[in-house]
Amino acid sequence: MEEAKSCALLALLGAAPLLYLVFVRRVTGHSRTFRCRQPGLGEVNGEPPADAWCPRLSGFLLQLLVHLANTVFGQLCLIPLLMRINNFTVLRSLHIVEDPTFIPEVAEERKSDNSHPGNDSEILKRLVEISSCSRRSFSFKGISDYLNCYRSGEVTPLQVAKNIIAALDDADKCSPPLRAIVQWDRKEIIKMAETSTTRYRNKQPLSLLDGIPVCLKEELKVVPYHHRAGTQYLGTKPEVEDATVTRKLREAGAMIIGVSNMHELGIGTTGCNPNRYHGTARNPYNPQHFTGGSSSGSAAAVAAGLCPLAIGTDGGGSVRIPASFCGIVGLKGTFGRISASGCLPLSYSTVGLGPLCTSVADAAIAYSVVAGPDPLYRYGLGQQKTSLSEVLSPDLKGLKLGIDWTFFKACDVEIRGTCEKAVAFLEGLGASVVDVFLPEIEELRMAHLISILSEMRDFLQPDFNNNFQQMNLETRLNLALASQFTALDYIKANRQRTRTMAFLREMFANVNCLLTPGTACPAPQIQKSDLLTGCSDGQTALRTMRYMHLANLTGIPALVVPVGYTDSGLPISLQIMAKWWDEALLFRIGLKLEQFLLTRAKPAIYYDILG
Repeated sequence: MEEAKSCALLALLGAAPLLYLVFVRRVTGHSRTFRCRQPGLGEVNGEPPADAWCPRLSGFLLQLLVHLANTVFGQLCLIPLLMRINNFTVLRSLHIVEDPTFIPEVAEERKSDNSHPGNDSEILKRLVEISSCSRRSFSFKGISDYLNCYRSGEVTPLQVAKNIIAALDDADKCSPPLRAIVQWDRKEIIKMAETSTTRYRNKQPLSLLDGIPVCLKEELKVVPYHHRAGTQYLGTKPEVEDATVTRKLREAGAMIIGVSNMHELGIGTTGCNPNRYHGTARNPYNPQHFTGGSSSGSAAAVAAGLCPLAIGTDGGGSVRIPASFCGIVGLKGTFGRISASGCLPLSYSTVGLGPLCTSVADAAIAYSVVAGPDPLYRYGLGQQKTSLSEVLSPDLKGLKLGIDWTFFKACDVEIRGTCEKAVAFLEGLGASVVDVFLPEIEELRMAHLISILSEMRDFLQPDFNNNFQQMNLETRLNLALASQFTALDYIKANRQRTRTMAFLREMFANVNCLLTPGTACPAPQIQKSDLLTGCSDGQTALRTMRYMHLANLTGIPALVVPVGYTDSGLPISLQIMAKWWDEALLFRIGLKLEQFLLTRAKPAIYYDILG
């Protein structure tokens, strides 16, 4: 009898979980009270953004974390815990009433252009002249330097090509190797140089970029190189078709010297890439520090003098971060302004392409060549012809520079002090500073991260399943994190995008641009274990990306310009953001901002290709 009772009790206890699973309704999402966000009313708390909690990991500890993150325990317990600690779930407690905006494409305003035909060509000529005149104790060799040598016959594109090949050989052999250009071909470089030399001999150059050395990020298709995007498993065969940007550069006569290194699949901010084809690009200002990512090689190549122009992609600061860390100029164009056809579609709603250059004038020249609508790229088809009118205004009178000072000051002391002086310099040129408030900074940050990581996880799902072991550890970790975002998270992130874009429209009705530091910290130092296993440093990534999220989430253009150096010699930049399609204003302000930095420091690694 007792045995029967015991068996019955055990059976009841065993059935209890089953009864719970079958009959008790599961409450999805969070049971806590939702905070309702009213349309057009942004919350401003006046507090600086909080730093993340995430220890810096590399070596064995990173390997262990990545292994656990991709187990059942990691997906059910570890990753959700890390998400809550680092505020990745902040949007889940909000009720956002706005409809989602999945693509930040904004119709360009039609405005009357009183400039006479051909005005831009005159402006470009003057930009070349300005670049030639701004010479100091040390000066990067820019587009104007190459053009002056070619036009005078002092140096030919063919001689330049031979110098570049010698520099590329040296850069690969030096200790540590620069690892800026990861694929290049002597015959290809010489062939382009010879045809350019012939055109100059016949006084028939194709454009201001004819014979100018250029490299493109490995995320873009460039014939005849492998389209690897920083991996060791993609691009098994050489490309047979150029990306649109590559084609435009060829048609302009540019000398493509190869494809540049990048953070694997663009899913990191350091440029650390330990796989066999790439290695980690080194910062020319200090080879023991990172270049920033993901357009790491593009920035390193320009800063080291290998070429005056490189092309990068920017989904989360991937042009502006390495440009800031390497002391050069970087532009992220308006979403859709520069065609992304032929670019690996890692994140279709956040990416903007742009040039990395030694000067703002060079960035404007490159922009005039690569920008514009492309039938192969659906976004930006309705844009007007690019215009550089008013770029060369003598001062900044009448311009209102918007600054959220609480946000602006959320950076290292050295960076803050230098950037504040740069702002005062712009005021001295006639601009006025207007206090503004950027609402819901934390929410827009998470909306951007959810959008970009969700889109990358979606595109890379087959790769994650089939090439998991060939991916870098940091890539596996970030994609494991991305797998925790739900469809509800993605929709809510895009509702937040709608709100943030509305805030910006209202803000740009009162100010001409927004100013922030380029990054909240200087280029981080490389640890030995990073070169073997890679690294994951959430706190540094957050500080690196702090001022990047806004432009990527909303699609507005942004430009970073070097304004100084830390006591240890690492570059500092200021960022200018303008309303959609107003890149010309960025160039106008950027040209004046360059005058603030009286002396450009020479990088520790620098090749004088013309010297």
